[in-house]
Parts: sequence; structure tokens; C-alpha cells
Amino acid sequence: MSFELKTKMWLEKENCKVFGDGPWDILKRVDKTGSLRQAATEINMSYSQAWRLIKMIEENLGFPLLEKKAGGPDGGHSRLTPQAEKLTAAYNSFRDEADQALGKLYQKHLSTLVD
Repeated sequence: MSFELKTKMWLEKENCKVFGDGPWDILKRVDKTGSLRQAATEINMSYSQAWRLIKMIEENLGFPLLEKKAGGPDGGHSRLTPQAEKLTAAYNSFRDEADQALGKLYQKHLSTLVD
């Protein structure tokens, strides 16, 4: 039997979860699709729930994450703000480096015991 290391990471502010894998995933999907509604649908989340989540994160971070255009003849769309683009890129790099470092620690300390 082979084991695999799994981790969850997030940022907190005053013991309140502010940003983590879930919001990061939603923002990546908004960036790809141009739509918060579509991003929410892809992860089986209601649009209203995704909207509340984005608003809460924006409030906790102190900057907007999405630039939104209401529907019209061509429909509405959302795109990441420059701050959100920096945040998602930085979080992505952080995750990659953390996963690599934790993988090395797992190999060093646990792999011979559990594999």
C-alpha cells in the first residue's frame, strides 16, 4: 500500500479564514471563464454563495477581487482585479513551493515508516 501526503493551507486574519484553496480555485475559474456564475457552477456552488464568499474575502483583505459588468445584450462578465491577479499568482507559487518542501520532509521523515 502506498501513502500520499495531503495538506490544506489558508490565510487567517484574527482567527478568521480569509483566503485558501477554495477561493483560489474560484478566482482561477473566473479568470478562465470570465464569469463568477460559471465558476460557481463548475464547482457545484450556488452563485449567491460564491458572491457572498467573494464579498467576505474582499472585506477581510481590504481590496476588491473582481471587476464586474452587469448583463446586457452581450451578457455580464467578471474579471480579476490587478490585486486579485497578484494574489492568485503569489498563492499559486506559494502552494507549489510548500508542496515541494513538504514532499521532501515527508520523504525524509515518514516515507520509510508508512510506505
